[in-house]
Amino acid sequence: MPVRVPVSLPAVEMLKEENIFVIDEQRASSQDIRPLRIGILNLMPLKIMTETDLLRLISNTPLQVELDLIDTASHVSRNTPREHVEEFYKTFEEIKDLNYDGFIITGAPVEKVDFEEVDYWDELCDIFDWARTHVTSTLYICWAAFAGLYHHYGVPKHVIDRKISGVFPHRVNDSRNPIFRGFDDEFYVPHSRFSEVLRDEVEQVKGLDIIAESPESGVYMVMARNGREFFITGHSEYSPYTLDFEYRRDTDKGMNPAVPAHYYIDDDPSKGPIVRWRSHANLLFSNWLNYFVYQETPYDIRDIHS
Repeated sequence: MPVRVPVSLPAVEMLKEENIFVIDEQRASSQDIRPLRIGILNLMPLKIMTETDLLRLISNTPLQVELDLIDTASHVSRNTPREHVEEFYKTFEEIKDLNYDGFIITGAPVEKVDFEEVDYWDELCDIFDWARTHVTSTLYICWAAFAGLYHHYGVPKHVIDRKISGVFPHRVNDSRNPIFRGFDDEFYVPHSRFSEVLRDEVEQVKGLDIIAESPESGVYMVMARNGREFFITGHSEYSPYTLDFEYRRDTDKGMNPAVPAHYYIDDDPSKGPIVRWRSHANLLFSNWLNYFVYQETPYDIRDIHS
């Protein structure tokens, strides 16, 4: 999907080097089509890395995407240059009167903090509620998945002592769900988190369906409102070296992290990673964009409602 982005966004050149198809605003304006409008609420501190990971997966399919990057106004990131945020990001106040065909909310490194103690929690709850009436389908990723399940459905987050880190095998619980079209019987997903939701607590909530999980890393994907909401506890969008970067960062900090499971060749960090989640990641995002966004969204985006 050619993604319509500002030509000066750093991710553009990185993706072009990977032979990923992106399209700048000047060329996009000459195409007489109605693009899908996608918003990304990027809560990660290294925003440029996350932008690139997500753009990689929403590219290279036949429809045009018009992308808005969004940041919270109530929290200032210290790990991304302020000029980058000011140039490329919008606040919720700037987009709250708009509608989006699809919306993605990323994880955030605040898993060990109670939700109500997160400094942008009130703003985030407003965005969660707004998405239900202004977005056709929303993906909640990692910490955002825990936050969304808690806010909308009262499902508690459980902090765990040892980080779930690695690339884990998963199984599909509902093979007829279009989100899994083309998936193998077993597929792999990177995880990197200190939190989890428990299967029995999710199952107690009417309207929530656990549609994929792992015997090692637990609940992976929960669907609600017939696909208007997906809560995903893993990081399908991770690049090949993201877990390696996190492992070496934490090692340098003296945190003594466990070697990410099923990630390095022979479980040896010196040998580099085995990439076995890329095909699943591309299928996941293309299926979401096709079956739960493009096929469901109204032609007049103003007609999106709850």
